[in-house]
Amino acid sequence: TEEFIEALWADSAVPVLKSYIAIPNQSPAFDPQWQEHGYMDQAVELIASWIRAQAVAGLKLDVVRLPGRTPLLFIDIAGTREASVLLYGHLDKQPPMSGWREGLGPWQPVVQDGRLYGRGGADDGYAAFAAISAIKALQVQGVPHARCVIVIEACEESGSYDLPAYIDALADRIGTPGLIVCLDSGCGNYERLWLTTSLRGLITGNLTVTVLSEGVHSGAAGGVVPSSFRIARHLLSRLEDAQTGTILLRELHADIPAGRREQAAAAAAVLGASVYESYPFAPGTEPVTHDVTELLLNRTWRPSLEITGAAGLPALEHAGNVLRPETTLKLSLRLPPPLDAERAAQVLTERLTRDPPSGAQVRFETEHAAKGWEAPPLAPWLARAAARASETFFGHEPGYLGEGGSIPFMGMLGERFPTAQFVITGVLGPRSNAHGPNEFLDLRTAVRVSACIASILADHCREATCG
Repeated sequence: TEEFIEALWADSAVPVLKSYIAIPNQSPAFDPQWQEHGYMDQAVELIASWIRAQAVAGLKLDVVRLPGRTPLLFIDIAGTREASVLLYGHLDKQPPMSGWREGLGPWQPVVQDGRLYGRGGADDGYAAFAAISAIKALQVQGVPHARCVIVIEACEESGSYDLPAYIDALADRIGTPGLIVCLDSGCGNYERLWLTTSLRGLITGNLTVTVLSEGVHSGAAGGVVPSSFRIARHLLSRLEDAQTGTILLRELHADIPAGRREQAAAAAAVLGASVYESYPFAPGTEPVTHDVTELLLNRTWRPSLEITGAAGLPALEHAGNVLRPETTLKLSLRLPPPLDAERAAQVLTERLTRDPPSGAQVRFETEHAAKGWEAPPLAPWLARAAARASETFFGHEPGYLGEGGSIPFMGMLGERFPTAQFVITGVLGPRSNAHGPNEFLDLRTAVRVSACIASILADHCREATCG
């Protein structure tokens, strides 16, 4: 299986992935004119053409286009039984970001030391290639598999707001999958198959503090007019401990299940200091703690805040001695998996806007509120299948770990298909840097993950559906 997939990737998948990376098909949130630019359509057609060329038996491919929405690739592959598997990925990308190393760039595919650099290769362009190569490998070997439905969306990096409409529109064609495979997650290292056990929720929004109708001379107004930046700092201190980064609002926390603590401790024993050493710290900077288990729990089951943007602050070369009229900060607040994101957004808004200092005008506008997700317990057959796959193709037992990011699709699928089993995995390991500069796809890991999916699909058919 691995040899076949490795050859397919080397001869066919990687060249097309390079072409995909060269297309600047940013998600709609970052390219509102995506329809006019046509990059998304280019990416869809490129991947669709590759899939059709693989001549997978029983494959039907449709590019579905609901009015006013991003396109969606819908692939239906007949199996040996009516039982079905749903496999998921996306092809839209984050914006280019600055800071790429010399010789690299977001739309410039480069292979170095077995890693394919460029925006979108690992997050999540590889997914369609992994799913198809896994199924083709089974067919070439005559190994039966269940019916497979592959959904590749084009709106994930914008919060998957188009996806529910497609799932509703395609409900009859999707059916009721007993197994759901998501190929858009991370891995603790590149030495084993990692299954994601939970995903955090997310609130994004803009906090704006207004103190004047226009800017005034700071020498004349300083000490008379309150600083909008200082008030914003004060408001943030209601939410976050400035010394530790701990989120202070009890309503934004959740109890961590004992089983998840045990899995975090087991993962910490495997990963060790690599959990923090994999980040490009500036010289002298330390992680918030050196307790690796606590770091893993911090990034998977505890809330955390980042200020990801600002407005009202001139560029340094344009910054005069002016007391500015207002400051806007973009907040990105990660939430524990089980928390109700809508309720959390209400709590956050009330706390930030209540009784503003100096009577300043304060508003918080929620842009996005997405609930997290926790995987159901693995069925015995799936636990055995994951162990067999990881040990066969990686030489180690699988790892189980929560992820700090959000995949909105998972919560929706969990509610829609409550009896389904989930395999959430991916290739975003140490320094792969999705969303940032120097994003890369580790090609060996992509091949092995594809082989693992093939193995799990075979076991699913043999043990769970086909007798």
